[in-house]
Order: sequence, then structure tokens, then C-alpha cells
Amino acid sequence: MPPPRLSQHHQNQPLMPDQDSEEIRLDIWLWRARFFRTRSLASDHVSRKGVRLTRHGQTRKTDKPGTRIQPGDVLTFYKAKDIQTIEMLEPGTRRGPASEAAALYRSIAPDP
Repeated sequence: MPPPRLSQHHQNQPLMPDQDSEEIRLDIWLWRARFFRTRSLASDHVSRKGVRLTRHGQTRKTDKPGTRIQPGDVLTFYKAKDIQTIEMLEPGTRRGPASEAAALYRSIAPDP
């Protein structure tokens, strides 16, 4: 039996997203950077409490775990009764050890 044929519309679209893309979902990145133990916890936190996202000098609040973030974005969120402000440096490729996760971001000290 021959494989099913894709419509003309689907033939031009890649089956997998571009692996070289610098963008990544917010919940996946928070999990990879080890701010949360599971992706589910990261997703729930973003949905319930939200994250402030600053890109190109403009800040907005998002409560959507699927929001795409990229290097240079600044994220501000509550974590364990503290406010975390970090700059995303790179998306990473996996949830690795803490030393690898620390290379994904830079902490920004809050103004006194």
C-alpha cells in the first residue's frame, strides 16, 4: 500500500520545527534552566502567576506557557517568595546539570 499523499499545502511545510531557531517556548526554557523541577510545574506557574517579558525595551505580562522567547529577552517572575529577574542568553538543547543550566541565563540584580 503506498504512503498517503500530502496536500500541496502540507508538502511545503517542514515536519519538524527548525532546530537552529533561537526561539523556544517559555515553559520549556524555564524547565531547562532548572527554575522548576518539571515542565508541568513551569507551565502551571506561568499560567497562574504570569511572567513579565521585556523585549527591545517593551515590557508585557504573559500567562501563556507557549510564549516564544529568544536570547536577549528579560524575564521577571516570582519564585519562592523572591522576584527573579534574568536575561535569557541561549535556549539550550536539553535539561542538563545545574552547571549547564546556569549558562542559559544571567541574573540581573534588582534596583535597591
